[in-house]
Amino acid sequence: MAGAARAGARTALVTPKLDNIGVCSCNPSFGGIGKGTIIREIDALDGLCDKAGVHFRVLNTKKGPAVWGPRAQIDRQLYKKHMQAELVAYPNVSILEGKVADIVVQEDVDGDPEYEGARRRITGVRLEAGEVIPTNHVVITTGTFLGGEIHIGLDVFPSGRMGEEATFGLSKSLRDAGFRLGRLKTGTPPRLDGRTIDFGVLEAQPGDSPPTPFSYLSDEVAVKDQLTCYGTHTNEAAHAIIRANLDKSIHIRETVKGPRYCPSLESKVIRFQDKSKHIIWLEPEGFDTDVVYPNGISMTVPADAQEQLLKTIRGLENVKMIQPGYGVEYDYVDPRGLRASLQSKAIKGLFLAGQINGTTGYEEAAAQGIIAGINAGLASQGKPEMILSRSDGYIGIMIDDLITKGVSEPYRMFTSRSEFRMSSRADNADLRLTGKGHEAGVVSSTRWRHFRDQVAEMDTLTELLTSTRRPAPTWRGLGYQVNSDSTLRTGLDLLRLPGVSTTNLTAHIPGIATFSARAQSRVTIEAIYEPYITQQRSAIRAFQRDENLRLDSGLDYGAIAGLSTEERALLRHTRPESVGQARRIEGVTPSGALHLLRYVRREKRKEARVEVVGDLLARRAAHNPRFRSDIAAAGDGGGGDGGNGDDAAVNGY
Repeated sequence: MAGAARAGARTALVTPKLDNIGVCSCNPSFGGIGKGTIIREIDALDGLCDKAGVHFRVLNTKKGPAVWGPRAQIDRQLYKKHMQAELVAYPNVSILEGKVADIVVQEDVDGDPEYEGARRRITGVRLEAGEVIPTNHVVITTGTFLGGEIHIGLDVFPSGRMGEEATFGLSKSLRDAGFRLGRLKTGTPPRLDGRTIDFGVLEAQPGDSPPTPFSYLSDEVAVKDQLTCYGTHTNEAAHAIIRANLDKSIHIRETVKGPRYCPSLESKVIRFQDKSKHIIWLEPEGFDTDVVYPNGISMTVPADAQEQLLKTIRGLENVKMIQPGYGVEYDYVDPRGLRASLQSKAIKGLFLAGQINGTTGYEEAAAQGIIAGINAGLASQGKPEMILSRSDGYIGIMIDDLITKGVSEPYRMFTSRSEFRMSSRADNADLRLTGKGHEAGVVSSTRWRHFRDQVAEMDTLTELLTSTRRPAPTWRGLGYQVNSDSTLRTGLDLLRLPGVSTTNLTAHIPGIATFSARAQSRVTIEAIYEPYITQQRSAIRAFQRDENLRLDSGLDYGAIAGLSTEERALLRHTRPESVGQARRIEGVTPSGALHLLRYVRREKRKEARVEVVGDLLARRAAHNPRFRSDIAAAGDGGGGDGGNGDDAAVNGY
């Protein structure tokens, strides 16, 4: 929504309850491996970060920066306070309390080139109170509220989040509009009273010191006092209670898929029977509350069984359970009906973002929200859309996965999903995306100025290191273990050696000390990865060639020889926007992709030949009036009923 406003569009946020803006449905934390890179990418596009963080850690630091995972716990109340204040004061944004019951569409726009293959266009939304808000661009972000129901044991009741009503009218409206809906599920653990936990017997896990902020605009975190987390484990006694109550939980049925990579405790006990314990992180929810979130034990067995289980765990023997864990089952829309802009292929102006597209997690939802919002805002003003490809970063990878492969379980981001993770790292999201955001007009002047200053500082430091060139004997004499050969090595080359940093190079290149710690760290990482990125660039260029071969939304796949019946059906259903997308559709074979590529290239060559001949004819006609009249005569006679004048002109020529 804020993305649409930054794009220059007058934007209305329709929400069921104003006071619930900024409420976190599940764990009070953002980021992690893969997910943290997404948060950095959101920030690079001028999203909001850092104001409520109370426990910052970078995960996976024993490995290289390409798989580091920035993570932060937040104070729930601080987050809600800052998010509400930000949105209320945001330029171009109005907030309206209400529930959307229906989308309003105009039928029969098929054939109009303005609608790019869409059969209908959005003209507004209808609220449950009956009011219609007219608009040509709508972004739907329903979370788990779309047809949501909560499960605790065998109890089932409609709700999108504990204590809040679900929405059902919109599900029917989307289904009536032709969207394919399915069901997914997720869960949340019980909430605990921290005053009844024996933290003295538990493993303390403090945050990083100093903490590293998410935002490129921040040199330090906003909240100086950081909270401490604690670790404990489940045990065989806890697992026995789960097994004894499996028949009393409706949520564990396999007809509806849950998040495989963030499973419930029931799923862990069933799937990992050889494990005698599972980690639990006790995460305080803020400074002004005693509520503790036990990360790792989402469960839906009856509430009395949950209380019994908790008291078997070290440190929780006397714990008081404030709220039982529960599961949520909800509707989602098949995301293969969307374009890379997250606009519907069938309804012009309708965008979907978040769990409605089959994802799980705040980070994935926020990333879709910023892309859908930006593109809705740009489209409302007739501006080109902003598309992120797989080679641009994790947001592009997620969207491409969703729209080409669809989902059979809640989608979660990992670094392993990226084929370009050497170049798409958490540390360089601004280098990859802030320029794109600026080009689209969705990045503030403050961020753009800060970005340019940071790049200039990095470039100057890189030049200093590159211009410092010395032979191997000189470097070896200074204590650096380089090979004894005739190669002249730069300061940048030395940063690739184990144990070498800008800190120990400063003694020999004093100018390094004049640069900020952030610039030194970033230049070091860039230097380390440069050889690998150079190798990866050829793969990126090949990828981009396929991405640039666009496919017409009305392409007749039945006319392409060599495609199987299954491949034709998949391509007709998914309607990929490029040859690259078509290659990645599950069920499209390498042979089928090659037939498609040949067909597209052949058609492109035909179009190019016609264009060249047309240009030649136009130039001749401009200089020879007689030739112009001959062409006109040929066009009149050669076209026949419904004839094509361009074709007739070519034949005459």
